[in-house]
Amino acid sequence: MISPKKLLRMARKWQKLDATGRRRLSLPKTKGKFLAISSVADKGHFVVYTTDERRFMIPLPYLCSDVFQMLFEMSEEEFGLSSNGPIIMPCDAAVMEYIVSLVQQGVAKELEKALLNSILGRCS
Repeated sequence: MISPKKLLRMARKWQKLDATGRRRLSLPKTKGKFLAISSVADKGHFVVYTTDERRFMIPLPYLCSDVFQMLFEMSEEEFGLSSNGPIIMPCDAAVMEYIVSLVQQGVAKELEKALLNSILGRCS
């Protein structure tokens, strides 16, 4: 799992690169995907990709969510930790949109647990 502190350090590093005039970061090829060039995330956000190569800009406070922490653990198990590539979540864009909307609405812990169980059930 990527710790929130490590993600913040990575975000600060990218912001420094942006401040020095470098406006774009190229994403290296990861298992044949993500060769495109992508903009740096907005302040207070981080970028993740889904298995169908959709890009999501997620607010940093969402890192505290149990759902995102579990997704990061699943991502690490499935894709490994890449220090120079994109973060790939183990779900498609439709599931990610649903997860983001639930976290944004501040759903109850019981619903979060049910969502986690359904995600784990799909991957088993």
